[in-house]
Amino acid sequence: MTPAVLISGSYVQDLCWRTDRLPAVGETRIGRFSTGPGGKGFNQAIACLRQGAGVRFVGAVGDDALGAQARGFAAEQGLDCDWQVVAGTPTATASIVVDAQGHNLLVVDLAANEWLDVARAAAAIVPATRVMLTQLETSLELVAAVLRRAREVGALALLNPAPLHPALTPEVLALADVITPNETEFAALLQLLGVPDAVAEPWSLDPLDLHSLCRCTGVPTVVLTLGAHGCFVSHGRNRRGDGSAYYRVPGERVDAIDSTGAGDAFSGGLAAALALASAGAPFREAVVHANRVAALSVERHGTAPAMPTRAEVSARFG
Repeated sequence: MTPAVLISGSYVQDLCWRTDRLPAVGETRIGRFSTGPGGKGFNQAIACLRQGAGVRFVGAVGDDALGAQARGFAAEQGLDCDWQVVAGTPTATASIVVDAQGHNLLVVDLAANEWLDVARAAAAIVPATRVMLTQLETSLELVAAVLRRAREVGALALLNPAPLHPALTPEVLALADVITPNETEFAALLQLLGVPDAVAEPWSLDPLDLHSLCRCTGVPTVVLTLGAHGCFVSHGRNRRGDGSAYYRVPGERVDAIDSTGAGDAFSGGLAAALALASAGAPFREAVVHANRVAALSVERHGTAPAMPTRAEVSARFG
């Protein structure tokens, strides 16, 4: 059976240090080291899988030990993967520093992800695909191709615009049906589009003003993730079954220890909820579920391994 969700994107091996606080420039802190599977695309695929959706992941790794480790973890999880093994190129890695409050700093080397084949990723999106999700840790050519292919087959095209690429164009952005930026990415996206009113704390704005800023993106639906402040939804003409064109969904009460990967948990959870939703179901229901998936993910260390299951979400929130 063809999976309902197709996710093309990055695999990154996380190299993580945990310390009491983030170091200042030039400062050395003592911390604890761990490593594990990650990458925005792969994290989202695991999150989607654990919410019960049928999902296929298309990604690239190097012909090295980390690539073999990635394929092994995916197989253990039962994730359907189309791996492109790039000879002579290392598997991507990320340096992550997390403080005692769960805040983080990240630097990533995309490595093999930059070589993920455009035609391979686009061809994986077939007419039976209900939802396609991608990010910006691959080439922009690939992002445009998979968004365009999703439109061609009638799949809902989701773009998590992270990390925001300085060469992202309004034309590529307009190919998405839904985008899921966080507050930092949203402000940078507005600046990229030449909107002068970008703000660092969008949750402090009047909802109508924030809705107006979201409409400047040209994307039919914007789901702005706001961490502990929950998220904000802004629709254009198509309200996707919602009664309101814009609204807030409050954050869930959790004991956060590591926010790394929370945005991926949200995007993967949203893709799963939309793929599993009955016809005509309000979009808000999928957003509420995604918000809960993200909330639970911050109570655990790590990224892909920290993604909660659907049963865990239901047990916690009903």
